[in-house]
Amino acid sequence: MNLEWIRAFCLALPGATEQVQWGNHLQLKVGGKMFAVTTFEPAEGTALSFKASPEDFAELTERPGIIPAPYLARAQWVALETFSALRKAEYERLLRASYDLVVARLPKSKRP
Repeated sequence: MNLEWIRAFCLALPGATEQVQWGNHLQLKVGGKMFAVTTFEPAEGTALSFKASPEDFAELTERPGIIPAPYLARAQWVALETFSALRKAEYERLLRASYDLVVARLPKSKRP
């Protein structure tokens, strides 16, 4: 996987938008709330961060190349150190789950 594939997959989700923030970070949002963050320069430490369920968070952070996301771990976010940390099917499932977790907490008026 790479940045362009992740971007295209996430933007295909209903109501998903993108915003460049913090200089070189691409935030993927729904209803104005982040569900994934990536960087244009993965050498900075993390390639992609996203929200996870408590079960996925516990399982993923035991894998090599996946850590609790800096500043966001208390909210069950994980960070992948490289794009090769997951397989395509895992990316699809986990990014959709992150999106769904965020949508579930949105007010009904902001849900897609």
